[in-house]
Amino acid sequence: MAQRRHGWLPVRLNLSLGALAAANLVIGLASQWYVVTRLGVGVPTDALFAGMAVPQLVLEIVSGSLMHVLVPLLASEEPERFRRTTWALFMGIGALFSALAVLLAISAPWWIRAMLPGFSPEAVTLTVSLTRIQLLGMVSTALLSVLWYAYHARSRFLWAELAPVFAGVVAFALLVVALPRYGISAAAWANVARTALVAAMLLPGLGAWRRPDWRSPELALTWQRLRPLLVGTSYYKADPLVDRYLASMAPAGGLSILYIGRQIWGAAGQIANRAIASPMVPLLAARAKAGAWLEFRSGLRERLLWAGAVTGAGYAVFLAVGRPVLRLLIGHGGVSAGNVIDLWWVMVGLGGILVAGTMGQLTSAAFYSCGDTKTPTRVGIITFSLYVPAKIAAFFSFGLMGVAVATSVYFAVNLVVQLLLLDRALRLRLEAAA
Repeated sequence: MAQRRHGWLPVRLNLSLGALAAANLVIGLASQWYVVTRLGVGVPTDALFAGMAVPQLVLEIVSGSLMHVLVPLLASEEPERFRRTTWALFMGIGALFSALAVLLAISAPWWIRAMLPGFSPEAVTLTVSLTRIQLLGMVSTALLSVLWYAYHARSRFLWAELAPVFAGVVAFALLVVALPRYGISAAAWANVARTALVAAMLLPGLGAWRRPDWRSPELALTWQRLRPLLVGTSYYKADPLVDRYLASMAPAGGLSILYIGRQIWGAAGQIANRAIASPMVPLLAARAKAGAWLEFRSGLRERLLWAGAVTGAGYAVFLAVGRPVLRLLIGHGGVSAGNVIDLWWVMVGLGGILVAGTMGQLTSAAFYSCGDTKTPTRVGIITFSLYVPAKIAAFFSFGLMGVAVATSVYFAVNLVVQLLLLDRALRLRLEAAA
């Protein structure tokens, strides 16, 4: 059978997508592993990871918003209209992010000093240099996000996941060659090369160039749905900036440990998200459009249970064997035994990112598939407003471990609130359809 009981993609395809996503993210983590084990945990790695903060924040805001809007919107478009809309988005996003990159590069010395009050002048100078390199990668990643979501809207999942794996291997090879000679800046340039190569490989998926119709109804609807997301997520997606601000006041290497811990759990969550949530979005959108709310709800519940079981089991395995595995993987070179222990404890505290964060992607996707971009945004704004002062207090009371636990609590609370609101919304739709 081509599909499962609820109309989802075949299990084999889900497993293939999960495997490719895992390979892609493992390659990304391998690059960071190579940098950390070669150079150690200290000022250069703190500067590299701090320099990623603003480019990643901007991309998280825009790329994440685009995913929740573009995939449901484009999934049912006929081919010619699809090409015109995606080419318009590709060109518009490219122009916007190019201008933004120039502004951020010029102003970097000022906003980096404000963001990292605990950094020395030398560390700030290094961070500025690395940030300017990574802003180039921000532009190519923004373009890549349009391409990636266009592929997903057309259910062309495999090549969208395979291309980053190939590009990651090439970028990692460049890093191995360049890092001993050029130092930490080679890591920043490798990141830029990887995203640019993926974008070049996916570009043919847009088809032959079409003159953009800037006044098309599709673009107007895209902006209408994007606007509340961009406004709201600009606020509550600023969590990495809060982390960098606090961690800059920790001992040297603390920022790197917190960043690596979040990256590992974030990578694991992305694997689950791409294998479970991303293929679900166009199908949920189709069921919402058809008013098939009973199938919508039952299929969503199945995916939530699946996501919770998989990520919960993964976290349990980490608690059991995570420390020796971390020691084996990174406990050598410039990484001390104390660094490994600190990383393990931080990751224990950050476990909510994996479990609640992955399930939260599913509940958010359900809202967005219904065309509701306001509810998840409002939930995020309210919970983030309560979370930030709690996180600051936790840092000054318990250090990085306090930050980690506060982060997990935030993801868990956000998930519970979304579940309650989603259940209420679906019950109302089912009652109205009865």
